Amino acid sequence: MPELNVLFQPVGQYCRREVITCEAGVPLVTAATLMRERNISSLVTTEQGQPVGIITDRDLRNKVVALGRNPAELTVQQVMNSPLITIAEDEFLFEALHLLSRHRIHRLAVIAPDGSLTGIITDSDILRIQTRSPQQLVREIEEAAGLDELAELHKRVQGLVKHLVGTGVAISELVRLIAHLNDRILIRLTELVRSKQFPGLTDRFALLVLGSEGRSEQTLTTDQDNALVYADDLPEQQVEELKTFSEALIDAVIRIGIPPCPGGIMASTPQWRHSLQGWRQQLNHWFGVPTPENILKISMVSDMRTLYGDPTLEQALRAHVSGRLVGNDAFLGHMTANLLRFGVPLGWFGRIKTEKPPHSGLLDLKKAGIFAVTEGVKILTLANGLQVQNTRQRLAALQQAEVLSPQEADDLTAVYDSLVQFRLRSQVDDMNAGRQPDNRIALADLNRMELGRLRSALEGVRSFQQLLQQRYRLGQMM
Repeated sequence: MPELNVLFQPVGQYCRREVITCEAGVPLVTAATLMRERNISSLVTTEQGQPVGIITDRDLRNKVVALGRNPAELTVQQVMNSPLITIAEDEFLFEALHLLSRHRIHRLAVIAPDGSLTGIITDSDILRIQTRSPQQLVREIEEAAGLDELAELHKRVQGLVKHLVGTGVAISELVRLIAHLNDRILIRLTELVRSKQFPGLTDRFALLVLGSEGRSEQTLTTDQDNALVYADDLPEQQVEELKTFSEALIDAVIRIGIPPCPGGIMASTPQWRHSLQGWRQQLNHWFGVPTPENILKISMVSDMRTLYGDPTLEQALRAHVSGRLVGNDAFLGHMTANLLRFGVPLGWFGRIKTEKPPHSGLLDLKKAGIFAVTEGVKILTLANGLQVQNTRQRLAALQQAEVLSPQEADDLTAVYDSLVQFRLRSQVDDMNAGRQPDNRIALADLNRMELGRLRSALEGVRSFQQLLQQRYRLGQMM
């Protein structure tokens, strides 16, 4: 296994299965004695067999001895750290590293799907099983003290991705890593801007990421698409401070190397910054005037995800969008018609048609197929009221809901992965050649087998569009 790929392995494969536990209500002295007898530095605490916290030798030193408390008068529950920070068995090791760094802890409890404790993993465990990984990069992001550091770390993220492309990492896992690292950079940036310039800023807001960023499907060329929502009853002074904060934040995002959205879809733009009620009114206007531009705006918002702040605001906004779309065949029909405007560039005998000058010989993979898949899958998901966030998860949910057959879902997943892989590889080639990466690929750079794979993927996109068109003509978006 390549050294870099180890962090894409599941936590359950490397965690220690033997975990010593104790009930939260036992005397602290009993727990300390058990730790000494078993020569361990921590105990996971449980209530009725479910893990609820952890107690460490550091807790004994800092919370008991250093404060002069009598351990004989204490229970474990009075000293333990709770709630317990956990990770699922099937999550990746790089996500464990993120949690360890984010919470500034050294251990994670590993849990099964039913919430039961199955193991424990520490930062030392991960260090022992890998020698070269994004771990240090994650830590440096969490500890960055200024914009210059984050700008350099943003470049290093791109460098890491360039290195990983072609090493055998599955495209779904690679895209997931890109999204994870980009999230960490933007969250840290938001923390810095807030703490240094707006220490008194209200907590009653949420910074939302939209579109591909909201779906956690970014690649190397993603610009920023974001918005801001805040509580309805904020006083005018706090609303004005949020305005100034959003402008400073977006300026900082640009300064670290993430380009602005050409369409102005940014929290610093008044149209993309509202109270919760203001957002409802804005969305109602877009729903009422289904122009192609407004349809795309609603599509962007339907991919929203809270990056920083109060997630309940996003949940309320998402409920409003879902309520307007579930069963709304008329508007979903408009969305489908808008999607079908992007024809698949296949000519006679399966010839792939490239763009006209000045992009002769190039194919825009987003327009040629990625957009049709992500939007079409989204339409089917919204129409059924399925609350899932990204394209692969949506495909799985559509299969489970029997909206798509297992074969249709598998085919679309393969089509989507293939197109994203072509795009990411082309972007890396652009960067290696000193060019600005975009969504285009040069057909001349592909061998016969690769051209066959690309043609097959585009044929899959065309079949999917035909499926959507057929369902819409029958008056059945689902």
